[in-house]
Amino acid sequence: MLTGKKVAFVGGDARILEVIRHLIELDAGAVLMGFDRLEAEIPGAEKVGPTVETLADVDALVLPLAGLDEEGYADSAYSAGRIRLQDEHFSVLPSYCQVFSGIAGPYLEQICRRHGLRLVKLMDLDEVAILNSIPTAEGAIQMAMENTDITIHGSRSMVLGFGRCGMTLARTLAAMGAKVKAGARKPADLARIREMGLTAFPMKDLGDHVGDAEIIFNTIPAPVLTADILARVPRNCLIIDIASKPGGTDFRYAQRRGIRALLAPSLPGIVAPKTAGQILAGTLSRYIWESG
Repeated sequence: MLTGKKVAFVGGDARILEVIRHLIELDAGAVLMGFDRLEAEIPGAEKVGPTVETLADVDALVLPLAGLDEEGYADSAYSAGRIRLQDEHFSVLPSYCQVFSGIAGPYLEQICRRHGLRLVKLMDLDEVAILNSIPTAEGAIQMAMENTDITIHGSRSMVLGFGRCGMTLARTLAAMGAKVKAGARKPADLARIREMGLTAFPMKDLGDHVGDAEIIFNTIPAPVLTADILARVPRNCLIIDIASKPGGTDFRYAQRRGIRALLAPSLPGIVAPKTAGQILAGTLSRYIWESG
């Protein structure tokens, strides 16, 4: 139980609503900033403005999964405008307050360091990222099914990157009967790909393997599908880039060449917000409880 704990939520999407409900069920107090357009009431939660005074006694500050931009703005699906948190907001947070965000840019990293606050980047945690890879993979495959005229079964599908999302995606595609090639940099990942019965190739040889691809899923947040590589990709190939913005695809050149390329970050919040929110809620509640 989180009796006596006070948590401030600043912006977010449908996933955050699941987190709010879960923490309230554990008897935590919840104040909501940036939820003025949320029609459904959440019993036990209080909508407030982004005032400094509200944050002076909170045990946890929960930001959107995308964190704050470099001017301190947080996006909210339930607000008429964006919420801005500045130095004055962080300066009043108690020393024991934990700041939760999915990812963090330099602005958030620096401001938490300046005020000695513990910043927890949820998407860096295996317990979140591994489970989160399930709705990510399902959403990416759903997009592929909606944007092609072939079945996944028998398709020549390629997965770039073999991290937590890439591994789940490759395994799911193979289970559906796709002919899966997977590219990775690390020898250990290449060995795992082969152990799974898939075709492995080092990323440095990507250009030699894209010539017959029908669907390419990219999970690498760096330029990998460059113009040079895309020049070898069939024009009827579909690219689904699930890496964080701006993705790893040269979308301008893909469009010029007539290749359909879709950027699809944050899929869990789109295709399975309830499940994704429950994953986050379990980790958040444990961190808050363990903080004493």
